[in-house]
Amino acid sequence: MKTIGFAGWSGSGKTTLIEQLIPRFVARGLRVSLIKHAHHTFDIDQPGKDSYRHRRAGASEVMVTSSRRWVLMHELRGAQEPSFEEQVAHLSPCDLVIVEGFKFMPIPKIEVWRVEQGEGLRYLNDPHIVAIATDAKIEAPLPIFDLNDPDAIAAFVVDHLGLGR
Repeated sequence: MKTIGFAGWSGSGKTTLIEQLIPRFVARGLRVSLIKHAHHTFDIDQPGKDSYRHRRAGASEVMVTSSRRWVLMHELRGAQEPSFEEQVAHLSPCDLVIVEGFKFMPIPKIEVWRVEQGEGLRYLNDPHIVAIATDAKIEAPLPIFDLNDPDAIAAFVVDHLGLGR
């Protein structure tokens, strides 16, 4: 499985870009999975639902399954967060793992950057950033892509990771 990360300040457009890229990868015949790291307590379950009630009652894992999808929720219950590698190992085999978050992982990443956020570019301190997607005119010693050109960004990822078929 090949991996590409997306790094950027909150509100830079990472999720929107990834949402545009996934169908382009799928159209190329790639099987794509995604890992998103949240920096806060989050809940994908809804109060009152059976799975929520079972998890809240103390179950370490709750699997919800149907004819269309399944999801496994795992409560750490005070245990240390699994490593990135351990989390990737939970994924089914695929061609491409897209990672949002995990900004300090030593994986190839595309920086998503907008000048109006007033924050500095991350590539200056992260040798794993391989390209920049931005809506600004900038100069950098990396490939720079228009943030609004997901076709070019998808082509770069496929070429950079050797995913061409």
